Amino acid sequence: MTVTVLLFASYADQLGRSSLDIELTPGATVGDVLDSIAALGGKSALPRSPLVAVNRRYARADTRLSEHDEVAIIPPVAGG
Repeated sequence: MTVTVLLFASYADQLGRSSLDIELTPGATVGDVLDSIAALGGKSALPRSPLVAVNRRYARADTRLSEHDEVAIIPPVAGG
């Protein structure tokens, strides 16, 4: 199955793009997406447990994904 991953700020900078499609096996989870991103060279940009949303709803690493889901990896936000 294919999911679209949206990357922002330092995550997009680290991987050189703001989105990518990832092929996963059926039954894959958000954690599998994070592992795939790490394997592409994004490991140093991602914190241990980044904030993630699936189809615009916050999700945990064990959230199961479906074909064509949109997974957004949300960077920390600083303000002042």
